[in-house]
Amino acid sequence: MHAPITPPTSLSGVPATTAAEARALLRLAGPLVGANLLQMGVYAVDVMFVARLGTVEFAAATMGVFVFGLILWTLISLSCACAPIIAAELGRRRFAVREVRRSFRMALWLAVGATIPFSALMLHGETLLRFVGQDPRVAARAGAFLDILWLALLPGIAAAVMRTVAAALGRPHWAMGVTAASLGVGLLANWLLVFGHAGLPALGLEGSALASVVTSLFMALAYTVILLTDRRLRRWRLFGRWWRVEWSRLAEIARLGVPIALTVTLEAGLFGGAALLMGLLGVTEVAAHAIALNIAALAFQVPLGVAQAATIRVGLAYGARDGAWMARAGWIAIVLGTGFMTLTATAMWLMPRVFIGIYVDPDAAGNAAVVALAVQYLAVAAMFQLFDGAQAVAAGVLRGLQDTRVPMIIAAIGYWLFGFGTSVLFGFTAGWRGVGIWMGLAAGLLVVSILLLWRWSRRERLGLVPHTP
Repeated sequence: MHAPITPPTSLSGVPATTAAEARALLRLAGPLVGANLLQMGVYAVDVMFVARLGTVEFAAATMGVFVFGLILWTLISLSCACAPIIAAELGRRRFAVREVRRSFRMALWLAVGATIPFSALMLHGETLLRFVGQDPRVAARAGAFLDILWLALLPGIAAAVMRTVAAALGRPHWAMGVTAASLGVGLLANWLLVFGHAGLPALGLEGSALASVVTSLFMALAYTVILLTDRRLRRWRLFGRWWRVEWSRLAEIARLGVPIALTVTLEAGLFGGAALLMGLLGVTEVAAHAIALNIAALAFQVPLGVAQAATIRVGLAYGARDGAWMARAGWIAIVLGTGFMTLTATAMWLMPRVFIGIYVDPDAAGNAAVVALAVQYLAVAAMFQLFDGAQAVAAGVLRGLQDTRVPMIIAAIGYWLFGFGTSVLFGFTAGWRGVGIWMGLAAGLLVVSILLLWRWSRRERLGLVPHTP
């Protein structure tokens, strides 16, 4: 038996009021939101440098980053299913090192095992991109890009698992600090390797891929040092007995994680499919779509961080079998997430050209067509901001209840039957073109948010909440 360790959250004084729970949620969500926003900056650094290498290189990097990002986030979603399990263990007030450590260890084992086949897929990136009809020149350069970038996959996933566990154990601030440092490392590595400074060779596109590998390795190393040296975290001895396999815990994480990973893939696939539909309309539509989607994605990082925190807060209550706490934690998170998106929706509706100006000069004559379309797409984005925030946080609170299979089915129905189907119907059959495609995105998010909120509101009748002993 291992000696108990003081919990990372004051479970002896469970937040009994709305204000207290809101403060606890914000303390956890704040650093995660900041880390998410900074992570977008880490990804943007590569684009900024590669964009100066030429059209083909830029297109290749865009395709390569899309493939890498989709695989990375899918595998992160799979491995980070350890978060609700760890939170539930903490909520049960069984503060044994062994229970948390075995969840962390098996999450890393799962990450290693899942990375192997996907790394092989990335090593055949050129073949994959040619298969989906990409320009041969772009596919060849993207293949060379992915031949290096696959090395960033495992450290990237491992860093995400360590970040998640650190947050669950009450140290979320490290996420923001490490990501900020990684942004600096990425800038320096790209500056050194892409254009060849400080006596290093100019490696171009391959240099950008190598810079991403360096950044991922830095993040993984930084979190390893933190888990080993942080005064609170080192007491959990997370790397102890790393060689031991706990098959039951590995299966438990996979049971929760596979549906989460598929849900992420389904949602990303909807937006990727929308981009392909835009490509059938023309280059101007693709450019406007990219601008509007980046703006919407930036706003989405806030409810995403709230959802990540909500999974932990609801998971703690789930482990404690405290129905009132579960309800309080979940509804506060949903209100906070959708409330923020109300603000972003209003801003997008009232001043779209200000946001578009981050990417292009809205007053330049050559950008008139792109800006006009981007304004239309942002008007639709303003409408679905509430749905996007609601579905993200609702999915997060349901994960806290370890409910992932049915939300995956809801995502398949909502995103593809209603979302993609409506995009094709409105975009092409009805002739609404790009606006119709964006209406399809809104329809998919609306259906998913309604169904997930309905499931959360009926959690007790559906048997998702354990009975209080």
